[in-house]
Amino acid sequence: MTTITLHDLTKRYRDVTAVDHLSLEVRAGAVTGFLGPNGAGKSTTMRMLLGLVQPTARTATFDGVRYAALPHPARTVGALLDPGVFHPGHRGRSALRIVAAATGVPDRRVDEVLDVVGLTDAARRRVGGYSMGMRQRLALAGALLGDPETLVLDEPANGLDPEGMRWLRGFLRRLAGEGRTVLVSSHVLAELAQSVDDVVIIARGRLVTAGGMSDLLASHHQTVLEELFLDLTS
Repeated sequence: MTTITLHDLTKRYRDVTAVDHLSLEVRAGAVTGFLGPNGAGKSTTMRMLLGLVQPTARTATFDGVRYAALPHPARTVGALLDPGVFHPGHRGRSALRIVAAATGVPDRRVDEVLDVVGLTDAARRRVGGYSMGMRQRLALAGALLGDPETLVLDEPANGLDPEGMRWLRGFLRRLAGEGRTVLVSSHVLAELAQSVDDVVIIARGRLVTAGGMSDLLASHHQTVLEELFLDLTS
């Protein structure tokens, strides 16, 4: 089981501070909601965690190890950052086979993850003909290829219909129940309120509050939390 740790993480772009001395810990065996309005710094934080953006200061690690130093990163961390990552001309199965080959994952794993995300029947269709929700599921299948201990998912609910949302909630709960570490971002509090164990809310790159979802709801009615959340955009 893997713990994600951010220690005083900071990212500046000239005069703009996207992430400002952010410290938090994401525990294993739980779904942690990483919440904040658009522009809060969630995606930048996740990209620093995955080594795609260089921090201005401090570190983000998996059990004390930076992503770039992990011996088998695809088998340790699965990431969904952009549902449009696959070429629209590729068929679903072929797109995943390319990723599997690049990361040293056995080809048989492709059909396993397609079944897990419910895309077996669409595997031979071209990605360009997929709906937004189907592209999200395909990207999630890509994140699962290495059977990772940790999932880092940026806005995975985008484009999902109500049935897809119910499926995602159950799926995230199942992953956490297997002892995996799940960090999932959203800019809509209600999307994740029913599925997360812990919640981290940031705004303007800074930590606003963090704790167990049940504890936050016990001390603040959900409507109050949603009003707080909306106020962060002003």
